[in-house]
Amino acid sequence: MTSHRRVDTAGLVIALLLLALSAAVFWDMNRLELSSVYGVGPKAMPIVVGTGLALLALGNGVVAVRGGLPKRETVDLTAILLILGGLGALIALIALGGGFILATATLFVAVSTAFGRRAYLVDFLIGFALGTFAYLLFAKLLALTLPVGPLERLI
Repeated sequence: MTSHRRVDTAGLVIALLLLALSAAVFWDMNRLELSSVYGVGPKAMPIVVGTGLALLALGNGVVAVRGGLPKRETVDLTAILLILGGLGALIALIALGGGFILATATLFVAVSTAFGRRAYLVDFLIGFALGTFAYLLFAKLLALTLPVGPLERLI
């Protein structure tokens, strides 16, 4: 008795997209112009990420050809729209000068709501705390530039 396995077309498309993303990472990495690097340099992580993406593409492609990918769940359009709305709010708040901390807190509320949580004030406070921690870590400790708003000017 032979069981007929069906090739998963969507799985193959995902494998090809992962492979294309891996190629883009390697191509971009090869465009880096470095004067001199001692030890592990800035090309190390793109190599790790590109190799990881290529391995994921290979594995996903093999499983898709064998027909072993699990059945997909239905799409929750409300959750997707909430997350996209949160990303839009993040971009708008940063562009309008709201700053990194408020934008991050707003995104956190949108994503937690998309996952079914309805504690908006608590989620905003958690997002605010995480955004403040990230801002302090990156802007103050690592001296990286993050979008500044009214709250960041107080710190």
